[in-house]
Amino acid sequence: MAQQGPAPLDLREEQRTSQPPSQSSPRQAYGTWWEKCWKTGLMVGCILSLGVFSQIVGVWVLYMMNGYGAFPAAHKVLDLIQYLLSSLGVQNSPEEESSQKELWKMESLCPLLATFFLGVVILGIGVIYCLGALAPSNPPAFLEDRRQSVSRQPSFTYSEWTDPQQEDFYSGDPVPETPVFDCFMDMKAESDPATLTVKPVGLQERRGSNVSLTLDMCTPGSTEPYAAMLSPREQSTQEYLQKASNVLTAAELHERALDDAALQAEFYETPMNFVDPKEYNIPGVVRKNRYKTILPNTHSRVCLKATDPDDFLSTYINANYIRGYGGEEKVYIATQGPTVNTVNDFWRMVWQERSPIIVMITNVEEKNEKCAEYWPEDSAVNEGIEITINKVIQADDYSLRIFTLQCEGETRSLRQYWYTSWPDQKTPDKAPPLLELVQEVEEARQQAPSGSGPVIVHCSAGIGRTGCFIATTILCKQLKNEGVVDILRTTCQQRLDRGGMIQTCEQYQFVHHVLSLYEKQLSRPAEE
Repeated sequence: MAQQGPAPLDLREEQRTSQPPSQSSPRQAYGTWWEKCWKTGLMVGCILSLGVFSQIVGVWVLYMMNGYGAFPAAHKVLDLIQYLLSSLGVQNSPEEESSQKELWKMESLCPLLATFFLGVVILGIGVIYCLGALAPSNPPAFLEDRRQSVSRQPSFTYSEWTDPQQEDFYSGDPVPETPVFDCFMDMKAESDPATLTVKPVGLQERRGSNVSLTLDMCTPGSTEPYAAMLSPREQSTQEYLQKASNVLTAAELHERALDDAALQAEFYETPMNFVDPKEYNIPGVVRKNRYKTILPNTHSRVCLKATDPDDFLSTYINANYIRGYGGEEKVYIATQGPTVNTVNDFWRMVWQERSPIIVMITNVEEKNEKCAEYWPEDSAVNEGIEITINKVIQADDYSLRIFTLQCEGETRSLRQYWYTSWPDQKTPDKAPPLLELVQEVEEARQQAPSGSGPVIVHCSAGIGRTGCFIATTILCKQLKNEGVVDILRTTCQQRLDRGGMIQTCEQYQFVHHVLSLYEKQLSRPAEE
């Protein structure tokens, strides 16, 4: 009989949550209750002591206000205390008792009443505090509700590598669809609308859950070093992104991929490093951005060549160079999906950067337009570049178009991989098809002619799905060459180059699952 592979992630989570509670739970509950009672008793003693002390001090002060000196007033207070204690069983002589009664009636009644109210207030606060300490309290729901609204349960299936002879290598049952947003502007609140309100353009910071989306403030066209002239908050963001690291071995990677809480905490602690829209407060730039809050980081943005270098608009495109494995410069270009206004700029960039490959990870329409159809049916001319489609190959999860580009007597070949199995506002239901595309694109890049430029990757905004694809490519190399992966370090490296790369917590989890899947693929031949 064929052996079944490990249970999918959702099934294992269901089994884990359905296990009976540990036998140590009653002891833990008893210990918690005893600790609460002990703390409450201590607090009651402190409150009572404070109340008595306030009464004594209050009477003493009022005696001094009536003309007594400090020491005579203290003596009066002691006489009053002795009289009060006499009612509790302390025996005094008849003469002393008579004089103390006169003292109580004539001099101490008014001061005692004046301070009685203060004692009642203190004791009342103490009673309310003790009742609150003993009552079972619910943890604050804001942070968890916030995280659940931004990053929901993953919509992909954590497929295990199985015996190809037993079942399909890429099989996997999709789980119910849950939306994940591709851009901040598409966010809608589920429970508390105030927690997901996008603040007006131009703010220095946007907040999401427990992460501050610190904005990069470099000036367009600046030649200063990347960290120069940054505010303390921005400098702290840069330092975190430059130093953060979490190296995982193969075993740690598999364990980490199943630890949703740890991945969420790590994701939300990592700054997004978005750009302040006011830094591009230049007339006409808004028409070249698909989303007005998703802008290219200035130090790494792609600058188009223009006849007039002073014409900023002719040099601008919403795209950034992204470093590759080992920090290699300009291995990828992450960009937004071209709009009708930027199709010509896009093809100028393709030719200028000598890009051999385009990876498109979005549909043209996903409820609304996500990307303009920037390629021709057969052939067309854009910005003096003649674009001809030679072949179209349709695979299960993507299509491949092979172009010929001609300009000024030079001819080049271009491949476009259009990945269509990444559903709208979700991560893929299955990881293997994406992993297969990553490997094929990397092989094509290695076979590209010498002198070829960066691989262009885009989705709609150019940060979410684009970040996942580039990170997966880099980390597959690291895992194959070093036997370890540092997903946090790669994410930070990408966000230094382009803010917001790997946009949601679900996407961050998905990258971990894909890498865990790839490690199983690498270790499988060795085991056999």
